[in-house]
Amino acid sequence: MNNDKEILATKQRFGIIGNSEPLNDAIRRALLAAKVDLSVLINGESGAGKEFFPKIIHDNSSRKHNKYIAVNCGAIPEGTIDSELFGHEKGAFTGAVAARKGYFEEANGGTIFLDEVAELPMPTQARLLRILENGEYIKVGSSVVQKSNVRIIAATNVDLRKAVAERKFREDLFHRLSTIPIIVPALRDRGDDILLLTRKFAGDFANRYRTNGVVLDDSAKAELLNYPWPGNVRQLKNVVEQINLFESGNTLNALQVRKYLPDFDGFTSAVATQSATPSSSTYEQEREMLLKMILQINRELEDLKAKVYTLMHGNNTEAGSNLPVLINHHTPASDADAKLPTMMSHGDYMPHIVEDVTDTTLSLEDSERELIRKALEHNGNNRRKTAGELKISERTLYRKIKEYGLENAEL
Repeated sequence: MNNDKEILATKQRFGIIGNSEPLNDAIRRALLAAKVDLSVLINGESGAGKEFFPKIIHDNSSRKHNKYIAVNCGAIPEGTIDSELFGHEKGAFTGAVAARKGYFEEANGGTIFLDEVAELPMPTQARLLRILENGEYIKVGSSVVQKSNVRIIAATNVDLRKAVAERKFREDLFHRLSTIPIIVPALRDRGDDILLLTRKFAGDFANRYRTNGVVLDDSAKAELLNYPWPGNVRQLKNVVEQINLFESGNTLNALQVRKYLPDFDGFTSAVATQSATPSSSTYEQEREMLLKMILQINRELEDLKAKVYTLMHGNNTEAGSNLPVLINHHTPASDADAKLPTMMSHGDYMPHIVEDVTDTTLSLEDSERELIRKALEHNGNNRRKTAGELKISERTLYRKIKEYGLENAEL
């Protein structure tokens, strides 16, 4: 069969979209690997589509009529991974109420795909090496050597050479697994495949949810092509589905597409770009939006302090008696006893203390410091009484005193 036709038939069979040479080369190597019975190591970034290639190899090999088992090594706890792979005898450990076959026994004569193989603990790596060398293994809790005729295909997004250098992966196992290496290209290295996949995912979404499609102008297409896609095909699918949900029936340019693309450091700039001008850079958009948010918060805080001051010094004693005073804090919300109360009424504190610190020219942090200082002064520097008056623990009071440098302050 013509090699190009075989590659095309493989793509159609497994639903693989793309015509880039790196993708075609990976499929070509998988088809060649299927003709021999050697172990294969598939390398590629997360989300690049590594899971297709062991299926291509198995389905085109002499083992295709036997079992194919895929195992995610990173999803199995270290304490049970040996039992899952090699099986165990009854009573081998607590909870082993019956003997159990492992994957290597179940897949005898077939293929096992070990995804995230770099996550295997060292003792399990030694067991795996023994199977690769002579097909032998021992169940957990047994002393009987068993045989398994299984082809092993492994995959990882980790640089195993680096893992070997760091003594996190056995060198002998690395060489055994990588008899035939296959590199699955990252999406950013596949060129116009990005647009082909975009069209496919958009069409699938529209058909499934009966929505109107979207149209991308040339600038929008260029934006997708230039984006690095750290999450690869999986990320592209998520982005395309978001666009088709929120922009159904619209024509999009680069700026409109960009708000659905996370920045390279993982921070989403959607909020910033929604109000940005087309000529603004992403950095400037985010900076301007953050500055606006900070200024708005400051204005609201100043307004609130002014209202508090007016009410406290006004003639409405009824309103004043129930007026909440906001106190600033800088501790995590999860630490229930590590902050001053966020709401304190006049009746909870000595009136002259509250009046002395209710100054609209002070920041919230300075107000809190002044409140603590006045409370200490009122209680003759007795910290137990001060903590009781402020309705906080002594531990919190000691921390606040240290934080605000009040240990040796003149009270």
